[in-house]
Order: sequence, then structure tokens, then C-alpha cells
Amino acid sequence: MNGAGVEVLSARDVPLGGPRAMTVRRTLPQRARTLIGAWCFIDHYGPDEVATTGGMDVAPHPHIGLQTVSWLFEGEIEHRDSLGSHALVRPGELNLMTSGHGISHTEVSTGRTTRLHGVQLWVALPEEHRDTGRDFQHHAPAAVRVDGADIRVFLGSLAGETSPVRTFTPLLGAEVLLDAGASVTLPVDPAFEHGLLVDEGDVRVEGTPLKPAELAYVGPGGHSLTLTNASERPARTVLLGGPPFQEQIVMWWNFIGRSHEDIAEARAAWEAASDRFGTVDGYPGDRLPAPALPNARITPRVNPAHR
Repeated sequence: MNGAGVEVLSARDVPLGGPRAMTVRRTLPQRARTLIGAWCFIDHYGPDEVATTGGMDVAPHPHIGLQTVSWLFEGEIEHRDSLGSHALVRPGELNLMTSGHGISHTEVSTGRTTRLHGVQLWVALPEEHRDTGRDFQHHAPAAVRVDGADIRVFLGSLAGETSPVRTFTPLLGAEVLLDAGASVTLPVDPAFEHGLLVDEGDVRVEGTPLKPAELAYVGPGGHSLTLTNASERPARTVLLGGPPFQEQIVMWWNFIGRSHEDIAEARAAWEAASDRFGTVDGYPGDRLPAPALPNARITPRVNPAHR
């Protein structure tokens, strides 16, 4: 293969919230790896039967220092935020929200949804842009066909397609659907590290086998990635990438800062209902309270040295 070896990261189950909480599978962050490029958070959920779990109902909550990336395979989610955005998240359509200095939003599955299935991703904003203004972008990328694969590029560039969506660091985000038994070799930026999340199918990355819900990490240095579907049915994956993020970040609850003080200040502002996060109109319920800060100082998360 080109470049470094493949590291396989397993997911842990995390309840999203509520008495009948739907469960998400989280592969980033974890002890073995905090970031892939500026990607710092990967939640993978479904197929989730809404009649059983109650679906998604996330009350108003705040963010700082990040962008949220919503990408669905099945279902529909209603998004509202304090910028005034009111949008539907649908399969194959990207919704990207920039928190900057502060934003609040809600996510609720619609009454038309019987099954929820998708990913929720976060991107850390670099120091020079982490206090930027609130923003919301929507994009529905067309599929491009390459060697037995349908590829939808929602961020960055791949397979001759480039997303128009603005980001603050170089990024790659794409859904790759592989036909049964198909193999595709994709040229990639050698300055990028990459992560491949398997949604369904038995997939190999540079010959390394992955099971559904596992995340493959591939370090920088390679000029291509070969993805193979070893199963007799189609396989779905999400490919993420970016140059290694050189800044240390502090992550706690829904906040990304650089110090314990950043987090404590944002938490206090949310609890005081300050103008920093604005208000979300149209949600029939109370906003989420912030959890208590830990007794110890919150310290930066550090990626392991590249092998």
C-alpha cells in the first residue's frame, strides 16, 4: 500500500438522551485517537426504528468552536438554530452549521420518519477562526460513478468532484457506495490523513478488513486509497480526511476550546442565557441544561504520535 499502515478503531455505544434514548455508535473521539484532520467527532446511528425508540428529539443546546456536519442515509430531521435557520436534513443532502463564538440549535426527527440512519460529525475550527460568526450551509451533491462505486462528495474534492461548501481547514467528506464485489482505487491528497467509517458491508481498506461501525485510520503519505467490498451485497462507507490538525483542543460536552477557562466561560454563558448563543424559535420545550463541570481541570486531547 501507499504510506502508513491501517489502524482499526472500534465504536462505543452512547445513549443520545431521553427516557427511550436512541443509541449512537461513537468512534471519535476516543483514547486511541482524537482527530482525523480537523474531524473530531463521529456519531453513527441506525437503522433506528422510531416507533420503538421515539426517534431524535434534541432540545436547544449550545456549541462553540466547531462546525456540525449532518448526513443521513434514511429518515428526515428538522433543524432549527439561533441564526434563524430552519431546514430539513434528508438523505444525500449536507447540512453544515458553523458555531463560531456561539450558537444554539435543535434536531428533531419529523413525523414522516419511520427509520433514522446516518452520521453526525463535528469539525474543530482553527484558532484564527474559532470565534467567527454563526453560519449555515446546505448542499445536495450529485453522485459520480467510479469503477463500481457511487460517490457523493459533500466536502472537499474527490473523484473529480469538488463541493462548494466553505470550510476553515482543508477537508474531505464523501459517501462511497460500493457494488457487491467491487473495488475502487481513489487518488487522494498525500498530505491528508483519512478515516473510513463502514456503515454496512464487509469492506477492506488497503487490504485491511473492516466490519460495520468500525473506523479505519490511514496516516498521511499515500497517493491513493483502495476500497474493496468483499460481500455479496452493496456496501456503504463514509470517507473523511484532512491534513493533521496541529492545534491541541479541549472538548467537553458540546464545546471545543483551547483551555479549561474557555469551557467554563461558555458553560456559564449558557446557564445565564446570555446573548452569546441566541435563542431557537419553534421548539416546544425547554432547553438542555449544561452538566456540572468536572472537579479536575479539563486538559487538551492529544493524538498519538504518527507511526
